[in-house]
Amino acid sequence: MTTPARLLRAAAFAALPALALHVAPVISTYGPLRNRAMPRLAGRGRPDHVALTFDDGPDPLSTPFFLRALDERGIRATFFLLGCQARRSPGLVREIAAAGHQTGIHGYLHRPLLLRGPRATYDDLARARDTVGELTGRPPRLFRPPCGVMSTAAHLAARRLGLTPVLWTCWGEDWTARATPDSVHRTVTRDLDGGGTILLHDSDCTSAPGAWRSALGALPHLLDVCDQRGLAVGPLREHGVRSGPCARSAP
Repeated sequence: MTTPARLLRAAAFAALPALALHVAPVISTYGPLRNRAMPRLAGRGRPDHVALTFDDGPDPLSTPFFLRALDERGIRATFFLLGCQARRSPGLVREIAAAGHQTGIHGYLHRPLLLRGPRATYDDLARARDTVGELTGRPPRLFRPPCGVMSTAAHLAARRLGLTPVLWTCWGEDWTARATPDSVHRTVTRDLDGGGTILLHDSDCTSAPGAWRSALGALPHLLDVCDQRGLAVGPLREHGVRSGPCARSAP
């Protein structure tokens, strides 16, 4: 006799291949492997250039400080915006674009993609893309997943929407309560080299309160290091990272 427990076990076993396919891209979360085996996904670009990127904004309490610091140095960067944050601060999104910075998307909501199915993933990325595109007048072409964790559904959705996933080669761990400008500087420069992509956060909406101050404090010193090493700093569009294929029509 087939019991409910046996049916559940059989169903779970049958679902394993699909689950494995869905989570397989999570291997790209491991930085050393990604940097060596997946240079395009890691944001590897011109060897004389460093791409500077920021996640989780825009935030009216913090992003203007980063814009001012970058403007003082004549530096442009790439801001991976959360759609929900962009909708709350449309004027700030337009200010970012008007200042010459590049915009990408970080999803609409900062939720792990591994917990979403194909339809929910597509809808979230499409909503973020359309929100940022509406505000800037130019559809974004770059995408960075929340927490840097990709799924098969995310890869497929990004391809359909004409988005190129880009992660990073070095980060500042600037989202923690214990982060300081010195710790962010040390963590970034430990892995910083020509062709790399730096990840920092211009908002604490998903981080420890006030954590963005550690990134802001470290930023001038990181720019100094790049200058001392003869490395130009700019957005991903100047880094040699190509955009993805043209968007296909939505279902």
